Amino acid sequence: MPPPSLADPAVARDPYPLYRRLRDAHPLLHDEAFGAWLLSRYVDVRAALSDPRLVAPPPGRTFAHLEEATHDAHRALVSPALQGRALAALKAGVDRTAYVLARRLVRHQEADLVEEFCHWLPAAAVVAALGLPHADTARVTAWCRTGLTHLGGAPADLDAFLRPHLARRRAHPGDDLLSVLCTARAGGRPLSDEAVTGLVATLLGAGGEATDRALAALLANLLDHPAQLALVRARPALADAAWAESLRRDPAVHIVLRRALAPVATSGGTIPAGATVACLVGSAGRDATRFADPDRYDVFRAAPGQLAFGAGRHRCLGVQLARLTARSGLYALLEALPAVRWAPGFRPAPEGLLTRSPAAVRVSLH
Repeated sequence: MPPPSLADPAVARDPYPLYRRLRDAHPLLHDEAFGAWLLSRYVDVRAALSDPRLVAPPPGRTFAHLEEATHDAHRALVSPALQGRALAALKAGVDRTAYVLARRLVRHQEADLVEEFCHWLPAAAVVAALGLPHADTARVTAWCRTGLTHLGGAPADLDAFLRPHLARRRAHPGDDLLSVLCTARAGGRPLSDEAVTGLVATLLGAGGEATDRALAALLANLLDHPAQLALVRARPALADAAWAESLRRDPAVHIVLRRALAPVATSGGTIPAGATVACLVGSAGRDATRFADPDRYDVFRAAPGQLAFGAGRHRCLGVQLARLTARSGLYALLEALPAVRWAPGFRPAPEGLLTRSPAAVRVSLH
């Protein structure tokens, strides 16, 4: 048989047969057509995401590209900003937005939850956290869909958009997250506008496309398992477990790219220095050596082994924001739509290679 490759068009339609073949027979494979060394086993992917010798490939100026002391200093600044009053304000904003979006659906007989709920809730949550005008939610949402992931990658006009907001926050700071970043100091000096913009891009990505896609996958998994959906409805405390299990089984980001600064040993061999490495998060979450019956969705799974938002030093700072958004969104939908179920004849069709989620979640509401 020819060597397996992520470049095969069939992989974007259904990557799981390839993932199984890689885990079983090619735990470390140089995929010439894709241009990277592939890591597919849970133990190797987790180690790679935590290994300081494997860094985010250039170009980039966002959080994932910061290394050593600079990375640690910026994380120390941002992490507290997602606690205390800032977190309480964010939760209130997410709860209100989720309630409004869910109640708008009550008037319909059918709806696509991706288009009418998932696309809007995460971006609105980040807009609220940063203290940006609510009127800019649609603009931020468009960026999140096209130019941002939880690894950053800001569109060029994000700088121009943020510049007046940064100037106002530096002159008159408030309690929002953008003010916290503008008034923070590293090494005795304020963060530059470029550094703040890079951090904002990472957080927008975390609350944007990655959360948008992951929320769609969560809803699809629960709708596919009505008994577990009923359990979550009856026991809201299970919402976080339902979210974690969905991230394991169907992560929004399937492939995370890294660059090797030095040779790195894995269970399948050694990655050479200078190599591009594709960490197959989507494969790691279905590894039968780590998870019993890995293709099954189970909200009672004891240890889902989170990799969907990274690991180690580069674990995404937005993971808490994403979990809060998913929890509030699920609560709002279940309260507003007690009879929600798949629309007759509809089946979700996940799509994508680097990122993957259902293109639509069409449901009957009554």
